[in-house]
Amino acid sequence: MADTNFTTADLAAVDRAIVSGELRVKYRDREVEYRSIAELQKARAIILQALNGAPSVRRAQFSKGFYDV
Repeated sequence: MADTNFTTADLAAVDRAIVSGELRVKYRDREVEYRSIAELQKARAIILQALNGAPSVRRAQFSKGFYDV
């Protein structure tokens, strides 16, 4: 699911698969088979983030308290 140009139709396809328990989803001209419903739910979250314009990667920053600005 490297494609970040998702549509609401892609989201609907994943939603239908989750509801039906099906692990195979068609996206435009290709078909993807997921290993589990949990993996489908992760795909759904990625699609939602892309549709909402949210960043798909978040990075944590840690500090030991030294040199804090």
